Amino acid sequence: MTSYDYDLFVIGGGSGGVRSARVAASLGKKVAIAEEYRYGGTCVIRGCVPKKLFVYASQYHEHFEDAAGFGWTVGASSFDWKKLIAAKDAEISRLEGLYKKGLSGANAEILETRAELIDAHTIRLVNSGATVTAKTIVVATGGRPNLHEALPGHELCISSNEAFHLEELPRSIVIAGGGYIAVEFANVFHGLGVETTLIYRGAEILSRFDQDLRRGLHEAMTAKGIRILCHDTMQKVSNDGDSLVVETLNNGALKADVVMLALGRVPNTEGLGLEAAGVATDKQGAIVVDEYSRTNVENIYALGDVTDRVQLTPVAIHEAMCFIETEYKNNPTKPDHDTIATAVFSQPEIGTVGLTEEDAAQRYKDLEVYCAQFRPLKATLSGRAEKMIMKLIVDAASRKVVGAHILGHDAGEMAQLLGITLKAGCTKDDFDRTMAVHPTAAEELVTMYAPSYRIRDGVRV
Repeated sequence: MTSYDYDLFVIGGGSGGVRSARVAASLGKKVAIAEEYRYGGTCVIRGCVPKKLFVYASQYHEHFEDAAGFGWTVGASSFDWKKLIAAKDAEISRLEGLYKKGLSGANAEILETRAELIDAHTIRLVNSGATVTAKTIVVATGGRPNLHEALPGHELCISSNEAFHLEELPRSIVIAGGGYIAVEFANVFHGLGVETTLIYRGAEILSRFDQDLRRGLHEAMTAKGIRILCHDTMQKVSNDGDSLVVETLNNGALKADVVMLALGRVPNTEGLGLEAAGVATDKQGAIVVDEYSRTNVENIYALGDVTDRVQLTPVAIHEAMCFIETEYKNNPTKPDHDTIATAVFSQPEIGTVGLTEEDAAQRYKDLEVYCAQFRPLKATLSGRAEKMIMKLIVDAASRKVVGAHILGHDAGEMAQLLGITLKAGCTKDDFDRTMAVHPTAAEELVTMYAPSYRIRDGVRV
């Protein structure tokens, strides 16, 4: 019988990798985990968590303005970018410490090094040059921003990674992209007083979201003062000495202090030794896995963004727990990637779960669409013009709610609860017999009794 140094070796210290290592170690397995940068991965170090902290910071100027409508007199305010960065960094360090504490508490060996595969069971630790062996290997190295190297002047631009560490808050920024990262950062920088332009090649921002929410958010962002240029692309970025100059296809030259590229993410697989180990990847470099997250090499699994399935932190954690069930509990478990609730922390927020109207119309013959657009109670005294949108997509034949979409404050919080509801297969009748919580915005979800319109055979009637 072959003897290995470890039962499990995990490459990558993000959410999926840490969860795999910690739980396996708690089961008594001999586990090591290697991370070349910082423990916590994209989400904790340079993604979801610092981004949400920035979102909170960027909302305060509106809170100060709204206070007047409720009788408060707020004095002069000012913003200190360096203080925000320092506070954010302290919190990220605290969270990284908790990740490490969890691993050490489970007796997993923590390695601060890049790790590369030599073969299906052997790993080289780059910092020391040592090699170790493992019976089972998990690759959870995540992804990174697409640098768009085909763009002349791309080296003058930043990605979301660098946005968290700018030494000074810019006076102006141009952001390329129309996905959630681009949209969220556009709102963040604008909220902090930065002149913001968003440029996107598509017809409307957030291409995979429901059309009504996409339009509603676009209108709200434009009303705030964010310039959105759709049907356009960057052709070149240069430095004229005073600022960066972005040459666009349809809107001429744009000047800005900072240019940010938010044009998707790519899997971190280069130089990992996947080819030497016999692990297959696709054309984009993502590791190919089966329904159980196993690669074509039987003892090697891959989890999270490196597989380019669903790029969300909770998904990576779920895949890790399924791996544990499959590999160590004799309970083969497939990750469930259906009906995943998600949020865009734009301003206003988007919370969504299930099918968009467009996707549902292709899948179901007869749909009922319930849609409410209204001014939330808080806005009546603050004087703010923002509207909320709530939308339910219902399969008319079964009455099952197959999509729920919200634009407005706390939409992400509501989407989490709706995720349970839709996952459970609740029908519109279940919504109708649920008592409303009044006065709340969420009560609209259970008081829309008549459909706004129907869609039959893909045609709105």
